[in-house]
Amino acid sequence: MKVIRDIRAKGVAVLYISHRLPEVKEIADRVTVLRDGKLVSSHLASSLQPADMARLMVGRDVAKLYPDRASRYDSAAILEVENFSVPGFVRNASFCLNRGEILGFAGLVGAGRTELMEGIVGLRPAKGELRHDGRLVHFNNAHDSQQAGIVYLSEDRKGKGLLLSKDLGTNLTLASLDRFVRGLQIDRNRERAALDEAIRAFDIRTGRKDILAGQLSGGNQQKLLLAKMMMLTPSIIIIDEPTRGIDVGTKEQIYQFIANLADEGKSIIVVSSEMPELIGICDRIVVMREGQIAGEVSGAGMTEHEIVALATGVGANEAA
Repeated sequence: MKVIRDIRAKGVAVLYISHRLPEVKEIADRVTVLRDGKLVSSHLASSLQPADMARLMVGRDVAKLYPDRASRYDSAAILEVENFSVPGFVRNASFCLNRGEILGFAGLVGAGRTELMEGIVGLRPAKGELRHDGRLVHFNNAHDSQQAGIVYLSEDRKGKGLLLSKDLGTNLTLASLDRFVRGLQIDRNRERAALDEAIRAFDIRTGRKDILAGQLSGGNQQKLLLAKMMMLTPSIIIIDEPTRGIDVGTKEQIYQFIANLADEGKSIIVVSSEMPELIGICDRIVVMREGQIAGEVSGAGMTEHEIVALATGVGANEAA
């Protein structure tokens, strides 16, 4: 922020593109809003509040970002992780995930959250105990974990989640291709029907169905990735940075999708750097620090102060 102010003070014009609306309010002189590829409005920043910008962006009021949802998950553990280590990144992590629960993972950048999840699903070498539905399991690769009903949505949806140079149907069905093969060929009619259903169910905004995944907005790419993984009918869904680079309207939709999946009995792990996001949608939050689990918070203890205290190793009063 200081760098931008210094540049502006030298007379340089700055075009600042962001979904972080309070930042836009703080540093911009004028705010121009685009929606669905069209210019919606342009105002002096002083005349708009972040809520006004959000309304212009999505075309409606976004009064409540997080869905109303009572914590009513089953106390039976579906995934138990004990003394789990990912060499160079995670040491002796232990936690459990319950049926129908949304479990958050917080921590500073480099705390080992992503590496822990990649180790669990077989994307990184790891050691320790994993129990799925009470059975001891070990996954050598992501295909193994997917076959067991555990899917992982990477934080890097462009590089690891989707094939940006391929069409929507190819991306949607790639992980579940065996369902669409007839003989030695892919059943394109069945693939198109699946895409139609995914577009409807996940509200994927696309003018044409034959465009490439790379032509979708970030929010619609994330919806496509979620739809792709749901084709595998998983029981456990791990989502890393679910709303990174996504506008506020689509964030609201993603949160509702996650809540709906939990209500259907799916068990979900959400890894996020956004503390309000974790507090808003999770039943419990596990906090990591320097490759280890520092603690967890739930209920009234799910506050930014408590999370920061665990993530940094300072007392809650100091963090405040």
